[in-house]
Amino acid sequence: MRISILALDGLFDTGLTVTLDALAIANRFAQRRSKTALFEVSIVGVRKRVRTGQGFLIPAQEAASVAKPDWIIVPALTTSTPESLIPALERKDVKQAVKHLLAWHGKGAHIASSCIGSFLLAETGLLDGHEATTTWWLAPLFRQRYPNVSLDESRMLVSSGRLVTTGAAMGHLDLALWLIRKASPDLSQMVSRYLLADIRSSQAPYIIPNHLAQADPLIVRFERWAREHLKEGFSLQQAASALAVSARTLQRRCQSVLGKSPLDYFQDLRVEHARSLVQGGVDLEEIAAEVGYADGATLRSLLRQRLGRGVRELRADLR
Repeated sequence: MRISILALDGLFDTGLTVTLDALAIANRFAQRRSKTALFEVSIVGVRKRVRTGQGFLIPAQEAASVAKPDWIIVPALTTSTPESLIPALERKDVKQAVKHLLAWHGKGAHIASSCIGSFLLAETGLLDGHEATTTWWLAPLFRQRYPNVSLDESRMLVSSGRLVTTGAAMGHLDLALWLIRKASPDLSQMVSRYLLADIRSSQAPYIIPNHLAQADPLIVRFERWAREHLKEGFSLQQAASALAVSARTLQRRCQSVLGKSPLDYFQDLRVEHARSLVQGGVDLEEIAAEVGYADGATLRSLLRQRLGRGVRELRADLR
């Protein structure tokens, strides 16, 4: 399998190196078995040398000379805020990279992106009409900029046709393990054990609701109101009245910014608060009352459903 990693100035160092390391480890194990490496990996760029986010210079094969790899991987840029990312997407080298991605895809190549790399892939228009994921804290910006993409930032990896997107930061490793598994499930398991890493299905346990709310003033106000009413049953009309907007406006704004209903976001805040209390050792029945649930059993089921982990596991995290 021929894999080209598209490197641009300011790329996320960890994303690049963890991808290279995982694929190199897989090749070493494969060669022990059959004397043949599974992956032919190259770094390509619109320039011959690329400066990483940490300031290291790395050589790159010129993209114009690359005919058609089996896979193109687009790692993240070190631009973790909207204020830094939006100007980066307007750079000349990024525009050139977009053209190369379109050309490679037109020739039949598969394209995978990780973390903020999904923004660069979305710039091509190839994700329009497809499902995708991205780094969770930039999901509101992604929805605003690419309304034709079906975004679900709770998922860690989304495969749609010849396009693959993965979630935040260490999603680069999830992507590498996924590619290895496509070539050899046994080999993927071996690499996972050596790296003490597994493919994760969800980003949900890592999402901080407060960070998502900051993208919109109305959502910030809604979050404050919601935190003050966690003990009560949720009422869309009551929330909208308190914020001096219509229920329809609040519903639409939550959907456009957060990709979910006001009730779903209210539930996210309940789960976040409950998790912090669980990890603080508070009795489960007390926590249930604090976040508006009838009993501990109901809360236990909700935590398992939303976080994929039980009370015992959550408390064990801090030991």
